[in-house]
Amino acid sequence: MPEAGAGRTGNSKEAKTPQIDLEQLMTKTRSFSGVLAVLVSVIAVAASLFHLYTAQFGLFFALTQRNIHWMFMSVLIFLLYPATKKAARDRLPWYDAVLALLALAGGLYILIDMQNIVNRAGAPTRLDIILGIVMVLLVLEAARRTVGWALPAVAITALIYAYFGRYMPGLLAHKGYSLARIFPYQYLTTEGIYGVPLGVSATFVYLFILFGAFLEKTGAGKFFIDLAFALTGSSQGGPAKAAVVSSSLMGTVSGSSVANVVTTGSFTIPLMKSVGYEPYFAGAVEAASSTGGQIMPPVMGAAAFIMAEVLGVPYIKVAAAAAIPATLYYISLFAQVHFRAGRLGLRGIPREQLPGLKETVLRGWHLLVPLAVLIVVLVRGYSPMKAVFWTIALTVGLSFLKPETRMTPQKFLAALEDGARSAVEVAAACACAGIVVGVVTMTGLGLKLAGLIVAWSQGMLALALPLTMLASILLGMALPTTAKYVVLSTLAAPALVRLGVPPMAAHMFILYFGVVADITPPVALAAYAGAGLAGANAMKTGWTAVQIGLAAFIVPFMFAYSPCLVLIGSVGEIVLASMTATVGVVSLAAAIQGWLLTRAALWERLIFLAAALLLIKPGLVTDLIGFIGLAVVLLQQVSAYRASRLTAAGSESA
Repeated sequence: MPEAGAGRTGNSKEAKTPQIDLEQLMTKTRSFSGVLAVLVSVIAVAASLFHLYTAQFGLFFALTQRNIHWMFMSVLIFLLYPATKKAARDRLPWYDAVLALLALAGGLYILIDMQNIVNRAGAPTRLDIILGIVMVLLVLEAARRTVGWALPAVAITALIYAYFGRYMPGLLAHKGYSLARIFPYQYLTTEGIYGVPLGVSATFVYLFILFGAFLEKTGAGKFFIDLAFALTGSSQGGPAKAAVVSSSLMGTVSGSSVANVVTTGSFTIPLMKSVGYEPYFAGAVEAASSTGGQIMPPVMGAAAFIMAEVLGVPYIKVAAAAAIPATLYYISLFAQVHFRAGRLGLRGIPREQLPGLKETVLRGWHLLVPLAVLIVVLVRGYSPMKAVFWTIALTVGLSFLKPETRMTPQKFLAALEDGARSAVEVAAACACAGIVVGVVTMTGLGLKLAGLIVAWSQGMLALALPLTMLASILLGMALPTTAKYVVLSTLAAPALVRLGVPPMAAHMFILYFGVVADITPPVALAAYAGAGLAGANAMKTGWTAVQIGLAAFIVPFMFAYSPCLVLIGSVGEIVLASMTATVGVVSLAAAIQGWLLTRAALWERLIFLAAALLLIKPGLVTDLIGFIGLAVVLLQQVSAYRASRLTAAGSESA
């Protein structure tokens, strides 16, 4: 029988450890009443309607589209996000009203004087320079308020580098640029603030976030959770498996690890604890599962859309390349919670306490149709913008099939508003990351750093990959996923490409390690959010999440060496690599948890680990050796399992 969950929760030492402030995490913004509340709603709804209009009827000129997008987002940021954590959340200070008006004025200047700006490109006026300085400062402040100090600090360092380039050592030196060159370049071109990152935010990302808001208003979040529990809740360790399934489903429409933890974890973590999982393990499972949502097709996180633009390939190709690694990740998580439950002797939730599968599917099947249609439309070659526009329309239409999911006018307006509110942090990160990209483009820093990585690694991929991994995780600990991908795609990915890694595999490599930073201590926000919900030690939860999500640290190395796992190669090679890697991640889970059919001895765990690495790496020789090692341990496990069953049967008869 499993140990009682109550003994591990309320009064445990772990529960007294200082935790991340979840209430503060979920209420970062101001909450107005009266005229200000109406003003915010009108701006947010107008922003969503603008993006829906351009999705259906065509985009404006790039600078215009991105500028209007940023006008909406920046005004909302200064209205909603206070300058400090201690600032009042129910009123608007005069200085934030001024900042919002300045952001609006900077955007209107581009719209009104667009033709003259284009004509005098390279010869900025004094007003261009002044407004350029003001707008860059506003972007830095907007990013600071929404995503913290780390990204603005990187952008400020980049600006300093652009100005003082002549004083830099060795390979990093360049001629240096004046303020009259730096700030108009950042403000009035599509290479700085309004660069590719903000362009992706202004087109694809906003619409997919809006799609998630519409799905949520129809009750899709509750349906995903109910479906996960109906499918897995009664099996061994059922609540943990439900956490994995529901988080992967939520992850298809959510680009935020922390938001995913808070949404699904409030249901799954208490249930995991109730059947006997340790609080820190319950929080870690939810964190690792939620983080995987950013690499789970078809939607993935915002970084995937930027990757498609950078690589110059259709988004569906990026999503397809991510499919096998993401599936391997979730199979590994599923296996880990299953083996953990076996080791602890845990059972599932009684069937009578769970939602019925048939009833759940009948109640919410229509909520899965938009996701299926989205995949089909993307596969058929339609643009992501058109695909998501019609998917949103389909979601609204299908909601009327059931009274409980019906999209009323109030829900419709709320979805439009929620979509805009959810998009502001991504937009701020993209605008600020654009500053870094602008400096890299202006100074040629990307090529120089790629040369440094190649030089430091002495041209050996075996050294370049760990260096890139460390850079990705370190940046990932401080930056949002979108921003860290933008920075790494310009600074680190080119080095891997120069060393022979296919571009898709190189960019997927840095994305993976940027994403898993959300569960990697010391700055592991998703893990700390899970720890807060579980009442567990934050650092212990973080390291357990790393242990559970270990497949995400191994698989990228494998597809960097042999890119079959990202669909580069023949069909036979891809199928074989996928099948052996699946066995490999299950073997990895057995090694970590020390259980397959029964408890594994140390030597068995070591063979499980070695077999996992050999099987995950594509190749006939490594696969054969891995299967031989796995077969030896499996025979031992079967023998030990049968012996334990005979012993148990004998005890019962006695």
